[in-house]
Amino acid sequence: MEKNDFVFGRRAVMEAIAAGKNIDKVLIRKDLSGELASELLSMIKEYGIVMQRVPVERINRITMKNHQGAVALLSPVAYQKLDNILPALYEEGCVGLVAVLDGLTDTRNFGAIGRTADCAGVDAIVIPERNSVSVTPDAVKTSAGGLFYVPVCRERDVVGAVKKLKEYGYRIVGASEKAAINYTQADYTVPVAIVMGAEDTGISPEVLRLCDDLVAIPMLGNIGSLNVSVAAGVLLYEAVRQRMDFGMKPE
Repeated sequence: MEKNDFVFGRRAVMEAIAAGKNIDKVLIRKDLSGELASELLSMIKEYGIVMQRVPVERINRITMKNHQGAVALLSPVAYQKLDNILPALYEEGCVGLVAVLDGLTDTRNFGAIGRTADCAGVDAIVIPERNSVSVTPDAVKTSAGGLFYVPVCRERDVVGAVKKLKEYGYRIVGASEKAAINYTQADYTVPVAIVMGAEDTGISPEVLRLCDDLVAIPMLGNIGSLNVSVAAGVLLYEAVRQRMDFGMKPE
């Protein structure tokens, strides 16, 4: 990790938060206590920043300098919120295309999806706050810079985010190996959110229940599934194909 990818020390972390730095998460030593620590924790809560209580060894792997039990990992981009993105798309009359990543954990998959999302004109990528990938320098590099251009909405609750998309008229299309519908049979000419699940477990049951369509990509060989980033590319470009065939101009 490069030294400009993080800030360490309780006071320095507080100053980074106050200065509006793009913070991915703050790592706090499990047993951290004291007046300044309480002030830092209150500030993290006030600004809605993701925090993890971790063993000191985790922080030591980032820096052996005098970190005082607190390290802020910086994000190369500012995270967005669906509450801001969706009304703007609605006002502009856009037929939105959103990618929802439900529990992805591999940075390279995330970066590859980010690259495809930019090329396909995706309006936003939704990721959860916890147990998920985030926008790191490695993810940006893998995306070839695509994650600089596609708004990434980090939401507290993916289920809530999907419900919000439905409220705005989005059709929710989930990718599942077990689906009976071929991915080309879904209608992508309306506002659509394409949901891709975790690499090992797929889409969570709570989100599956909210999907309007579950679609599968035909597997004709010996391996039972595509890499999630490849599958995302197939679905996103099916949306592009249908929209262009329908005479819709790319946004």
